[in-house]
Amino acid sequence: MTAIRKIIHVDMDAFYAAVEQRDNPDLRGKPVVVGGPPQSRGVVATCSYEARPYGVRSGMPCSRAHRLCPDAIFVPPRFDVYRHVSRLIRDIFLEYTDLVEPLSLDEAFLDVTSNKRGLRFATDIAREIKQRILLTTGLTASAGVSYNKFLAKVASDIQKPDGLTVVRPERAAAFIDRLPIRRFFGIGQVTERKMLAAGIRTGADLRLRSREWLVDHFGKAGEFYHLMSLGEDPRPVCPERVRKSLGKEITLDQDTDDLERIHAIIERLSLAVASGLRRYGFQARTVTLKLRYHDFTTITRQVSLDRPPVDGGEIAACVRRLLARTEAGRIKVRLLGVAVSGFYRTESGPIIEEICVDPPAE
Repeated sequence: MTAIRKIIHVDMDAFYAAVEQRDNPDLRGKPVVVGGPPQSRGVVATCSYEARPYGVRSGMPCSRAHRLCPDAIFVPPRFDVYRHVSRLIRDIFLEYTDLVEPLSLDEAFLDVTSNKRGLRFATDIAREIKQRILLTTGLTASAGVSYNKFLAKVASDIQKPDGLTVVRPERAAAFIDRLPIRRFFGIGQVTERKMLAAGIRTGADLRLRSREWLVDHFGKAGEFYHLMSLGEDPRPVCPERVRKSLGKEITLDQDTDDLERIHAIIERLSLAVASGLRRYGFQARTVTLKLRYHDFTTITRQVSLDRPPVDGGEIAACVRRLLARTEAGRIKVRLLGVAVSGFYRTESGPIIEEICVDPPAE
């Protein structure tokens, strides 16, 4: 009989904002937004819990966050500090298990089925890790404990901040049945709207749909939705992060239709992407341009090449050709992005579908 896995998902509470409030007592208890200046075109990296009742959320334009919460204090991010704190937290995880899968600087999965401390219950490990994080960093974390990654991740969000939620196998079905569909892994706003339109509002509704129906309506992802509705998630906890693409993007200070400026930005982005490929020892067959117009319409253009570009200049040349297939120069642009995928291993040449790398800095 296969042993039931013991998976923990640890998620730091409002991580960047919490670090800022920890380091600056004047910010404590106040709405804090980590991101660009309030009137800038930057986006919110995260915000404190005091700002969230106003509707401020990560990924929101800072100008909108300021309109929603005029009293918010805007603080520029200090990623070197966040990375240092993240390493301290990671060291704590590794005292309990080597099976740690980082998702970002502030969250990770841990497989503690067999743990270094010899502790019997995953709940005790999660509680101990939370206490260690608080003592070491002065920050709180929330944790979810269950027998797979999907349930552990959902559970960690139930009692934020400073929460600990356990979903045991015998209670999983009831937990999933009550779960709003938007809380399921991989279901974003677009998929949520499609499911709501089909009458799927909860896990119970999802479970009533057959695997065939879900695949027919949602493609390959439908198989995973079906498994999740049954409380099944076979994904292992992987110590290395799988990345299928490598990219860089920028939101412009001002919308522009100046092609000379756009080409210069594409050159910089392409050089940064090429630098990342060299760092990991890979080349890439597919080049993608991401472009967002002034009205927030977002498009992508992509090309797959017989031979991978050798440097940033060749990547930029590909992107400029893709740019010619857009309305840039006629319609103002607010965001540009360059990405590569379809990786080759530099030293041996064969195409691979994925590369495993350390988690990228946020």
